[in-house]
Amino acid sequence: MPEIPILRCGRRSLDLSRPVVMGILNVTPDSFSDGGQYYRQDRLSVDAVLRKAEAMVEAGAKVLDVGGESTRPGAEPVSLDAELERVLPVVERLNQLGVVISLDSSQPDVIREAAALGVGLINDVRALQRPGALEAAVEVGLPVCLMHMQGDNPQTMQVQPQYQDVVTDVIGFLQQQVARCRQAGIAEDQILLDPGFGFGKTLRHNLCLLNRLDQLVALGYPVLSGTSRKSMLGQVTGKPVEQRLAASLASALLAAQKGARIIRVHDVPETVDALNLWLATCQEAWES
Repeated sequence: MPEIPILRCGRRSLDLSRPVVMGILNVTPDSFSDGGQYYRQDRLSVDAVLRKAEAMVEAGAKVLDVGGESTRPGAEPVSLDAELERVLPVVERLNQLGVVISLDSSQPDVIREAAALGVGLINDVRALQRPGALEAAVEVGLPVCLMHMQGDNPQTMQVQPQYQDVVTDVIGFLQQQVARCRQAGIAEDQILLDPGFGFGKTLRHNLCLLNRLDQLVALGYPVLSGTSRKSMLGQVTGKPVEQRLAASLASALLAAQKGARIIRVHDVPETVDALNLWLATCQEAWES
């Protein structure tokens, strides 16, 4: 199994000896929480994205995850041209911030174009299953995050999802995708895993995955956890998306305690503070 601490991300590296925060930058008009946030008169404002990204980095984000396709339940497909038009100008501007830029995409052409502009991590909700995606990832030589989604279509993924055992099934799928990547030539120390909270899962499935996340961590690959503001939190708390900060922080801490190394969030300052306090208590326990 690969050693976790340092992930090579193109021209930059990411220290995963302790959990890090990944800030979400959805440059889409229709994402479930922040859709349209960076649009001015129906046009994407790259300056608005850059200001948000600067604030995230200032608050402690070590990775910025840029996505040009909404993958919320029921989301409509996005054309290749539209995704390229949204993502590439943003990636180009974000490189000046000096942190790892992650690309949230399943499209081979987007992967290639964004890698040429300095993206350091491929974060694919479809685990490189689209035609040509695996080949593109091998070609650009960047680390890849493989996520589990039941099926490959956000429009239908929440239609009666079923598992024999959700944790066993998710781990089995991800192990298969790791084997594909390894056979194609991607090094073990360039692979990350994501259980895909909310992607083809009921509330019970999501809670079970969070509770047993350490079983996925035990495979030895860095694990990314993304529960921020998701409907699973709304189902537990009864709160709308804009009132899920407390639940998002609790789920982030639970994931970190289970061994997740990357915590993908909308609310960077609050998550960084919560993780820093937890890490400080861990350090105190080690030294006492």
